[in-house]
Amino acid sequence: MKKLLLALLVAVLSVTPALAAPLSSNARTVIPSAIQQIISVDYRALRGSQTAMALKSRVLPDNLKQFETALRTFGIDPSSEVEQITFVTYRPAKGGLGAIGIAQGPFKQQEFLKKMKLKGVKPEKYGLSLIYPMGNGMQLVFLDPSTIVFGENAALKGAIDVRDRGAESLATNHSINGLITDSDGAPIWSVLDQTGTQVMMRSALGQAASLADYDVIKRRLLASDYTMDFDNGVTFDLNVKTSDNMTAASLATLLKAGVMYRQMNATPAEKLALESMQVDNQHDLLQMHFKTDDQRFQALLKSELFALVSH
Repeated sequence: MKKLLLALLVAVLSVTPALAAPLSSNARTVIPSAIQQIISVDYRALRGSQTAMALKSRVLPDNLKQFETALRTFGIDPSSEVEQITFVTYRPAKGGLGAIGIAQGPFKQQEFLKKMKLKGVKPEKYGLSLIYPMGNGMQLVFLDPSTIVFGENAALKGAIDVRDRGAESLATNHSINGLITDSDGAPIWSVLDQTGTQVMMRSALGQAASLADYDVIKRRLLASDYTMDFDNGVTFDLNVKTSDNMTAASLATLLKAGVMYRQMNATPAEKLALESMQVDNQHDLLQMHFKTDDQRFQALLKSELFALVSH
């Protein structure tokens, strides 16, 4: 339970004036149906908040750092040209997990192509797409002048197969599409399927996840979505859809007990954060709401608890 709040905030990938970040039509064309999680971040909103930038610098994943570095090498400045990045984790037909990123912005595609040619970099042709190497196993494809999809070769080809070879697309996943409709008006949003939700909640609950009651409850967690923004402080909202009203109430009770227990041993910064979190249930939904000001949140970023759950 020690990880309850911060594990959820770190899970956002944390990277917002009220700009929204809905998926573009071109981005949707390469997203497979078998989604585990989608996370979308509006970089324009991110740049307007010192708190958001501080959070991003603490939890930015290595593969995104590599992507940003590679873009700079080929003349694309992510700090000014990237407007939105969407991360997609999906289950390929052959098993395992595939992961891709989709970046959108006013990219200078022709300049990029010229530099690749001057450097003697030859793309791999796959269907209708040209796949360019970016180093460290990462590759990219321009879907159009303002949309780049990137990832490792197998995952990237799986995404291309959705657009060009008739593989099942996001459009056929009605439950995930419904969650997206409910959440994509936010600057930062994420949706998770049943397995993704179970993994997220297990991480968030920490030691509480080992309780027998949770083993029963987790089978009844169906899906979830969360949003985050930095307009007038920091706000985080999580909704977990369960199979029935009783499951939602049981999970809410478990989380509330964990919050109260953690408050007894928390540092001042952690205690303020926990006091800012509300847990409730409505019908078959578990609902978690967190809101605090920039100063308190930045103090939380420097806490031992944040260091523990963000590495």
